[in-house]
Amino acid sequence: MWSHEDELPPTAAEFLLTVNFGENDQQRMLELAERSEAGTLTAEEEKEFDGYLHVGNLLAVMQSKARFALKT
Repeated sequence: MWSHEDELPPTAAEFLLTVNFGENDQQRMLELAERSEAGTLTAEEEKEFDGYLHVGNLLAVMQSKARFALKT
């Protein structure tokens, strides 16, 4: 992971801001979120949902750093 002292090249920052989940993944996350709220996830679905959450959080942090890099 980058620290504030590390420089992220503008092209890399711009690319990171274009990365997102595809339509199928977004639909699957919504389905899993609804089932999670209802308490009906299987153990396998819970692992899948956790994976989506971890990747989503990592992507959010990376995109935040990318936005910061483009402002400086």
